Amino acid sequence: MNADERRYKNTEDFKILDVQDLDVNYGGIQALKKINLTINKGEVVTLIGANGAGKTTTLRAISKIVNPQRGEILYSGRNITRRQPHEVVQLGIAHCPEGRRVLAKQTVFDNLLLGAYIRSDQAEIKADIQRQFELFPRLLQRRNQLAGTLSGGEQQMLAIARALMSRPQLLLLDEPSLGLAPAIVKEIFAIIENLRATGVTILLVEQNANLALQIADRGYVLEAGTITLTGATSELISDERVKKAYLG
Repeated sequence: MNADERRYKNTEDFKILDVQDLDVNYGGIQALKKINLTINKGEVVTLIGANGAGKTTTLRAISKIVNPQRGEILYSGRNITRRQPHEVVQLGIAHCPEGRRVLAKQTVFDNLLLGAYIRSDQAEIKADIQRQFELFPRLLQRRNQLAGTLSGGEQQMLAIARALMSRPQLLLLDEPSLGLAPAIVKEIFAIIENLRATGVTILLVEQNANLALQIADRGYVLEAGTITLTGATSELISDERVKKAYLG
């Protein structure tokens, strides 16, 4: 990256997501406290932390599955804090949730169609389904198979492909390696690298902090609903606190 590109990277025009002083409560419990994070276009940014730290809640707040009590969420300069989930998808944010949550009694093909529910460009939808089959050849082999009969790795591939069907600029990925064999995890992370190369911006929540920090550009550490550390992944990997708590 040359000096001009670095200067451009620091401009507001390059910022795709800006979360400011975000608080989220579940009943009487404060799940997130004054969360501040930014993501630049084309980056992979990871959130790491222990179970219950607030990582999934952060993604759910950005995609508007849950509403914050305070703070703002700005996406490409637009305030989306009070938007509805379908509006957020229309604007270009897709959420691939923890646990895959594919429609078990629908086929792979129908799950992909569901991912394009906000769209009406039928010819382009058909072309995008073919692109997903090129990205995930195993799904092509199982296009008419019920999603509930797929392996865990195949369901994860389907969940990511379904999210991509909305043509997102920002993809929220929640625990893509959860419960998968090491060989399949390697395959999923190769796909994430591929997506980065196509220009998709990714906010990644991942239980395997080693993997997440290897693939991401920057990271945030969440502890008890609060961001306690942030920086380039090279800095976080060498931080003694991160090593002790998350890298083993």
